Amino acid sequence: MKSKALHTKLAERKSQFGNNRPPFECIALVLQGGGALGSYQAGVYEALAEADLHPDWVAGISIGAINAAIIAGNAPEERVNKLKGFWTTITAHPILDLFTAHEHLTPRGDLMRSFFNQMSSGFAMLSGAAGFFEPRRLAPFFHPHGMHEATSFYDTRKLKTTLERFVDFDRINSGVMRFSVGAVNVRNGNFVYFDNQRDVIRPEHVMASGSLPPGFPAVEIDGEFYWDGGLVSNTPLQWVVDGETRQDTLAFQVDLWPAQGGLPRNLNDVATRQKDIQYSSRTRAGTDQFKKIQRIRGALANLLPNLPPELQNIEDIELLKSVADHKVYNIVQLIYRSRQYEGHSKDYEFSSLTMKEHWQAGYKDAELTLRHPKILERPINREGVSSFDLLKEGRQ
Repeated sequence: MKSKALHTKLAERKSQFGNNRPPFECIALVLQGGGALGSYQAGVYEALAEADLHPDWVAGISIGAINAAIIAGNAPEERVNKLKGFWTTITAHPILDLFTAHEHLTPRGDLMRSFFNQMSSGFAMLSGAAGFFEPRRLAPFFHPHGMHEATSFYDTRKLKTTLERFVDFDRINSGVMRFSVGAVNVRNGNFVYFDNQRDVIRPEHVMASGSLPPGFPAVEIDGEFYWDGGLVSNTPLQWVVDGETRQDTLAFQVDLWPAQGGLPRNLNDVATRQKDIQYSSRTRAGTDQFKKIQRIRGALANLLPNLPPELQNIEDIELLKSVADHKVYNIVQLIYRSRQYEGHSKDYEFSSLTMKEHWQAGYKDAELTLRHPKILERPINREGVSSFDLLKEGRQ
């Protein structure tokens, strides 16, 4: 049904990349969940776009799903401006913006920034974020059991309007870029991906991926209800590199929570570190396991053609053939490493000041990472998998 349009779009994309495209079948952008930290991902994307590294596939969870929708739902020349429009909209605040309107009012130093960030996150808890979520007029405890309003503290209906303002869902469903977002079925607890290769994507699919309880309500899609995918898996990397579609892939994985960190010194540190561990991707362990699997796939691909003819069509051999290949993967990880003053409320601190800092950090980290040419070269090791975290010790 979509084949003609898809072939046209693929030809258009090939023309766009020209001869500068890295030697991979797919450039993937993988975006983790992390609330207000998500503007870091927008900064990373801006640097990738300036380097003409436009993704063929974008996959996201939670705020990563929203950023993914804005990227997939706009033409390449419009994406950065649309991302800026979205993030400017949801971080606008009449009181907090006074602190950044004048140079002498902008908070300086860790102590003042800690105070400012706590005040900002407090405003988010009390009044929500513009065009994103707002507190219910009556707390959920005052609504009858079974009512939608009794299941969350905030109303997210305005997010639908905001998404429709910044995202062209017809473009997402055209197939010009593959688009995937993860969510959890509330009834059966199963993790699912909504993917434009098999689903008609609507704002509800994106909202479902970011509906973290008990703050946000479950989103109904075709009679089922869904919560934030981060409840089960906060990073959609495995769907991209080891899912139903297998292709040579250059994957930029943009994480908002570091798996590694120091020993907490107080209860605030404990709360911060708990979130980091809970929502981080622990990519190193996953990548090590993926390398082992890839080595087995490659060994099978080498072995199977040399089997005697009488064994070629045995049912078990057919199964092995379905998993054997020589596909290669570069996984380039960019991780936001928060500053000391941000604390455990960093994922719901929606000030324009912090948003701009996160954005700039993402841009700078991506720019530094892209200076290393090996990330754009096909791996030559036996596993066919190379992983990069070039900023392990933080920003240079």
